[in-house]
Amino acid sequence: MAAKKKSRKPAAKKKSGAKRKPNAAFMKAMQPSASLGAVIGNSAMPRTEVTKKIWNYIKRNGLQDSKNRRMINADDKLKDVFGGKRQVSMFEMTKLVSKHLK
Repeated sequence: MAAKKKSRKPAAKKKSGAKRKPNAAFMKAMQPSASLGAVIGNSAMPRTEVTKKIWNYIKRNGLQDSKNRRMINADDKLKDVFGGKRQVSMFEMTKLVSKHLK
């Protein structure tokens, strides 16, 4: 018996040159709290910029755990932001940081 070949539909073409529109909620300027301001500065900035500045601070001070790279070791400034925790995961970090933005 001969095996039947399944006919495939041609893949839908993507729109070329069309850029994604950024979500307005991420671009809204947020005011950091005093404890977060000690790490990233006190000026209002979008959430995306807050995340970039925190990661720059973590990398500049070598706070990423050497064995488990998903974990962030807190120094004195970040311990205030992380609610007194000594170590948090990078996913938990964004949740804790969002509490310090208004």
